[in-house]
Amino acid sequence: MMRSMIAALAVVAAGLWAFGAVASAEDKKEVKLTGTLVCGKCGLKMTPKCSNVLQVKEGDKTVNYVLDDKGNGEDYHEGVCGDGKIAGVAVTGTVSEKDGKKYVKATKVELPKK
Repeated sequence: MMRSMIAALAVVAAGLWAFGAVASAEDKKEVKLTGTLVCGKCGLKMTPKCSNVLQVKEGDKTVNYVLDDKGNGEDYHEGVCGDGKIAGVAVTGTVSEKDGKKYVKATKVELPKK
């Protein structure tokens, strides 16, 4: 009786673990966002340090995605720091949300061709 209960619990635990792994994989689906790149500190006053934020039009709203990157250490940051903007930037990565802010862990950042 005890062995069958332990075996049943092990099966349930394994099932929940597998379901969690699938759910996590689906949550981390890579997306491509296109918008205007701005500095989170200089342009938007929403981050304490210089950062890269992609502003994306979603319907009639503008949604800010903070890039999870090297901030002002990125080559493309020079074009946005000091209230600059770069329109037509495409960012590919996984989106997450923390403290009411949206973040994107960028795997690819494509600037418009000059």
